[in-house]
Amino acid sequence: MLKLLDSHLHNNGSKDRLRHLIMYIARAAKYINHELQMGDMGAAGSQNQFGEEQLALDVLADKIIMQNLDVCRLVCNIISEEQDAEVKCDCKRNKEVYSVAYDPLDGSSLVETNLSIGSIFAIYEGEGFIGRTGREMVAAVNVVYGPRTTLLYTMGKGTHEFTLNDVGEFTLTQENLQLKDVARNFAPGNLRAANINDKYRKLLNYWMDEEYTLRYSGGMAADINHILKKGQGIFTYPPNPPKYPDGKLRLLFECNPFSFLVEQAGGSSSNGEIDILDMKVEDWHQRTPIYIGSKKAVEKVIEMMK
Repeated sequence: MLKLLDSHLHNNGSKDRLRHLIMYIARAAKYINHELQMGDMGAAGSQNQFGEEQLALDVLADKIIMQNLDVCRLVCNIISEEQDAEVKCDCKRNKEVYSVAYDPLDGSSLVETNLSIGSIFAIYEGEGFIGRTGREMVAAVNVVYGPRTTLLYTMGKGTHEFTLNDVGEFTLTQENLQLKDVARNFAPGNLRAANINDKYRKLLNYWMDEEYTLRYSGGMAADINHILKKGQGIFTYPPNPPKYPDGKLRLLFECNPFSFLVEQAGGSSSNGEIDILDMKVEDWHQRTPIYIGSKKAVEKVIEMMK
């Protein structure tokens, strides 16, 4: 018998309102999946707040998610990686409200090459994000659009995978994904940093000397999904001054939700000094270095990068 996302959330102890919210996120993912199959792959003729050129699909995915979060009347604060400011919604009728941060289309530059991309969500109970840590998230979701469209979620009780079937239902594929402590795959982001960071160069050489297998797509959503599905691996994105002295990836939209998903599968994450989930959000678009994946692999990275 098929196990559907809605019933799995219910059986996993989800509050009704949180369950409904995640189902609205799943609904948005279905529309994005359709647009990826049928939509415009070209440039939108606009830039986000970082000066990065937006694809038409970036803009459309952002709009689809924003609309679904707004109409569900459960979300009071929304912030998208594609927007420069927080959006406040009308949810006064609900005592139990949520704040959602999301990256609508991670890895969108890979669309034209037909590689997997994703949508990432961090869900907090209550209002706002500033001053909070990732430990305060009540759920995280990663949707991957590839040969199959899959959805990973955690509410702090394991990390679970669902696949979108032909009739538009997310059905359970794998429950309680688990990471081994030792990694054999590595996904090294920002290899240019090795030109000015001898420690990062030594780390890369260590992986090659130990005959690790390179698995790097250029999109964090796909690479973290690969680690979770293979049950081991390490993803890194170090600082790269002067352009990215604090790393390139955003704490709120990418690093926090992925750290929650990976930790609930038995892995860990760090910025090189503390766990990612213990970092306080000081700015919506705050960046951070990240080392994430199998526990012993993360420990080795921290040791070599100190």
